[in-house]
Amino acid sequence: MPTIRLAVTGATWITPNLRRLHLHGDDLSAFAASTFTDRYLKLVFPKPGVVYPEQIDVRELRATMPAEDLPVVRTYTALHPDVAAGTLDIDFVVHGDEGVAGPWAANAEAGDILLANGPGGAYRPDPGADWHLLAGDESAVPAIAAALEALPVEAVARVVVLVESAEHEPRFALPQGGSAVFVHRDGGSGEGLLAEAVRAVGWLEGRVHAFVHGEAEEVMRGVRPYLRTERGLGREQLSVSGYWRRGRTEDSFRQWKADFARAEGEER
Repeated sequence: MPTIRLAVTGATWITPNLRRLHLHGDDLSAFAASTFTDRYLKLVFPKPGVVYPEQIDVRELRATMPAEDLPVVRTYTALHPDVAAGTLDIDFVVHGDEGVAGPWAANAEAGDILLANGPGGAYRPDPGADWHLLAGDESAVPAIAAALEALPVEAVARVVVLVESAEHEPRFALPQGGSAVFVHRDGGSGEGLLAEAVRAVGWLEGRVHAFVHGEAEEVMRGVRPYLRTERGLGREQLSVSGYWRRGRTEDSFRQWKADFARAEGEER
C-alpha cells in the first residue's frame, strides 16, 4: 500500500477538543474508488533518528525492524476527499498532551507533513433501510458526520453521541427525519452512558441500519449485545467496532480486538 504524503494547509476547531486539519496531497488517486463513509487512513508517525524506506509499509517493517524503531501508527477517519483537488480533512480528538496524534494535531501548522497509508473502510448507510441509528463518542463524530452527509434529505436518522459537555457538542447536518441526542460525561468517565442513551432511543418501525463506534468496552459489551440480541439485528444491519479502549495504547488495543474477535468466534 503506497505511502500518501499530506501537507497541512490550515486548521479549524470543530469543538474545544476536536481539531480539523485541512490537508493537501499530490496524489489522492487511492480515494477514487472509495465510497465508504467510515473511510480511514493509517497515519504514520516516524520515530526521531530512525531511517525508514520512502514507502513505509508498517506490516512489512514489523518483520525486519526492532519493535522500538517501528513508527507509531494511528487510525483516523478521512473526510471530504477530493481526488481532483488533492484535498481532504482529518478531525483529531485532542486531550492536552495525551497520546501521539492528538498533540501533534493540536500544534500542527501550515506546511507540516503527515504520512499515511490507505484508505480503508467498510460502512456506508444502506439506502434501502427505513431508518438509521448512528451512535458513538468523539472518536466516531467524523464518521457519523460523513454518514449523515451521505444520507438523502428525506432519510430518517437517530444520532446518539457521548461528549464531555454541552460546549463539546458538534453540529451535524441532519436529514429532515433526523434528530440528535448528546450525552455528557461532565468530568466523569462516561461509563455506561452511551449504552443507556441508545436504549432510550424510541425504536422505529421498519428495517434499521446501525453504525456504532467508540470506546471498545462501551460499544462491544454495552451497545452491541442490546442491538444484536435484544433487538435482533443481523450482521448486515450493523457496523459496530471499538475505535479505542480506555487505558490502552492503539498497539495493545489492536491485540485486545483480536482476542475479543477470537473469543466471540469460539462462543458461536
